[in-house]
Amino acid sequence: MNALLDAVSSLKTKLGLLVAASVVTAVLLTLLGSAAHVSPLLVLPVSVALALGVTQLLAAGMVAPLRRMTDVTRAMARGDYSGRVRTTATDEVGQLAAAFNTMAEDLATVDRERRDLIATVSHELRTPLTAMTALLENLADGVVPADPDHLAAALEEAQRLGRLVDDLLQLSRLEAGVVELDRQDLALRALVESSVAQVTSAGRGGDVVVQVADGLVVPGDPARLRQLLVNVLDNACRHAPAGTTVQVSGGAGADGWWLEVVDDGGGVDVADRERVFERFGTDGAGGTGLGLAVARWVAQLHGGTLRFLDPAPGHGARLRLEVPTSEVPAPSVPPSPQEPAVTTTAPTPPPAPAPSAPVRTQPGLDALFGRFWPEHGLPSGLRTVLAATAAGLFAGFALSFTDVGITWTLVATASGAAALATARRRREPWTLLCAGLALLLVLPLTLLDAWWLRPLCIVAATAVFLCGITGARTMPGILLSGISWPLASLRGLPWFGRSLRIAGNGSRTTALLRTTAWSLLGLGVFGTIFASANPVFGSWVDQLVPNLTFNDLVGRAFLSCFVFAVTLGAAYLALNPSDVEVMGGRRPAALANRFEWLVPVLVVDAVFLAFIAAQARALVGGEDYIRETTGLTYADFVHQGFGQLTLATALTVLVVWVASRRAGDTPTDRRWLRGSVGLLCVLTLLVVASALRGMAVYQDAYGFTTLRLFVDVFEGWLGFVVLAIMVAGVTGLGRWLPRIALVSGAVALIGLAAINPDAWVADRNLDRYDATGRLDLRYLQGLSSDAAPVIADRLPADVARCVLQDLPWNAMRAETLDDPRAWNLGRSRAEGPLRELGLLPAREEASYDVGDVAVSGCDQVWTAFGE
Repeated sequence: MNALLDAVSSLKTKLGLLVAASVVTAVLLTLLGSAAHVSPLLVLPVSVALALGVTQLLAAGMVAPLRRMTDVTRAMARGDYSGRVRTTATDEVGQLAAAFNTMAEDLATVDRERRDLIATVSHELRTPLTAMTALLENLADGVVPADPDHLAAALEEAQRLGRLVDDLLQLSRLEAGVVELDRQDLALRALVESSVAQVTSAGRGGDVVVQVADGLVVPGDPARLRQLLVNVLDNACRHAPAGTTVQVSGGAGADGWWLEVVDDGGGVDVADRERVFERFGTDGAGGTGLGLAVARWVAQLHGGTLRFLDPAPGHGARLRLEVPTSEVPAPSVPPSPQEPAVTTTAPTPPPAPAPSAPVRTQPGLDALFGRFWPEHGLPSGLRTVLAATAAGLFAGFALSFTDVGITWTLVATASGAAALATARRRREPWTLLCAGLALLLVLPLTLLDAWWLRPLCIVAATAVFLCGITGARTMPGILLSGISWPLASLRGLPWFGRSLRIAGNGSRTTALLRTTAWSLLGLGVFGTIFASANPVFGSWVDQLVPNLTFNDLVGRAFLSCFVFAVTLGAAYLALNPSDVEVMGGRRPAALANRFEWLVPVLVVDAVFLAFIAAQARALVGGEDYIRETTGLTYADFVHQGFGQLTLATALTVLVVWVASRRAGDTPTDRRWLRGSVGLLCVLTLLVVASALRGMAVYQDAYGFTTLRLFVDVFEGWLGFVVLAIMVAGVTGLGRWLPRIALVSGAVALIGLAAINPDAWVADRNLDRYDATGRLDLRYLQGLSSDAAPVIADRLPADVARCVLQDLPWNAMRAETLDDPRAWNLGRSRAEGPLRELGLLPAREEASYDVGDVAVSGCDQVWTAFGE
């Protein structure tokens, strides 16, 4: 596919084809799912995921040259110029790759020339050294007399050798490590005069006139500045004509100090004023061309500038140095090490250039997710992908479509195990605790038939598991954990692509995997098409796969892809957890005035006090007072505001959280915070007790329901959280509160499932019937099969038969009971009582139709129970 795209010469066209392929894939999958009557809630995520997969597959080849450029650039930063970008693309990326290769070749040429020039200069050392050695041997052997002419010749060769060695030493300094300046206050005129004396003693002709005020003290490194002045003065004296002077002037201003060196030589052309500061071969007076390059390097180390200016009429060259007074961080310039020691046996070779740190950019998704979700050195995860694939195939093969049962728990457990196996935090106690709670939360899918409890358990298990693998500690972190899971399908695309590239190498195992995958895909696609097109071929397929219809096959394929995607997303999140605590450490600035947060809290305290007083007055006055005041019975009175009290309890937690974050950190602020918030928590616990007592009274009067039981548990959990806030405020362990709330909520839901809520509600209503003679049979009729054993055991057979007659139409359908993948303990326990009541035929019957079951006399039963 990528080879075909290489023929397209426009990147815009490639992107258009990429979008078109993704859209076509999504549309075809949507049409296929719609034709097979697959739920849109399953078709939509699978279509999006596969469209993203197609995008990743096609885009990988398009951006491959860019990735290669990044690798080659990093190699160049380490000094390796041999890398090239090879691509057959003809679009803009291919053209960029060609230009990049040209640039790399040019850089390699420059580097090679630089090394050759160093070798050439080093070779030049042999000439004066050989000549001087031969002359000294002749003098020592008496072959030539030790007269001034021969001694002058030896001195000239020694000076030439010294100049070459000095040039090489400067080059070594330019190409070595970082230099720390020894900044100190120094007298500028004395520094200039000593530099002039050093140049003059080396034999440079010409007079140097120093025009720098006495007493001018400037900051700087004296050794480095002397190095700069000697090179500049030596260059000026070499270019100044005989009989002329070199003028050195200097001064200081508000921003720093300056020096100017002016000679009467030929000057520097405007076009060459920057080139003369380059290294190697820029000096036209017989030097190596390193002097001015070293001088500018020293100026940059001091944060200053060194440049040629337009000279005054009649002068040759005007070089100006400007250095700021304050310490300005030096720009990135070639550094210099400590001066190496030179022995008499052999010259010390210049050290190798220090490797530069690779410049790491943030391409694509790294820039999108930023520090919220970095990916540093994450290895490819072929095993993780295979584990997610196994979980998806298992779900497609084993999951029951008839009803929720044991396979739902097994699929959820398999997906969680595949993610946990690769979790970075899999050995941490918090992660193991959350994984254990998640496992307990998916067990009710097998143990209970209560339809309303299943989604609560699934959502809670997912939330707890995600918080475990991400290590969430705060409320924002817990919320971001839930958001990170769907985002993982996007964030993990590059990692997924790398994993597939590992699977695409030339090994025999991966070749077998590819062959198997493509063969199964071809068999499934074309077999399905031909089976639906030709009834004869379809009958052959039915004989081979008798239990799978076209709709069933398509639905299970979508299910496999969906479970694979969600498992892979969870596995990637576990392998590379997002930084869900990116906002956890942030705390808004404390309010400037204490009353800004304290007064609202005290107002809420006053409202709570007024409410508690009203509740106490109603409790003391009794039912007569309530009827006179409100016109309601006591049961209706206590039930009327239960939802509002639950909301008030939840909002109390929010008030406490906001107040604790906006209060100041002074001891007085903390005391006021503990006092006001502590009072609010105590009053909230009284409200919780009042709400729970009111619901108990209402249930005694009107009966029990699963909704009332659930809100009782929820209100009790909120009360526990408020109590935990009080304990944390005293002990100073507030950082543990979010995790305590999460774990306690999961435990509360597990406890609710453990009591079998539908059966418990039915049992409590029957206890109330025994005590009062009042029973809502219509409500019992709407309970799940979990309540069937209790109803069949405690009600007369004719009444129980009327209450349970509708169960075979929903949870106890024949296809559900005959499907071992949908086995459920609650339905299994209800099957026996229903058969005894004649609502289900005996097991030995081959087939049955629940529509034939009819229960007579139910009208009299409803009348007898007041219905």
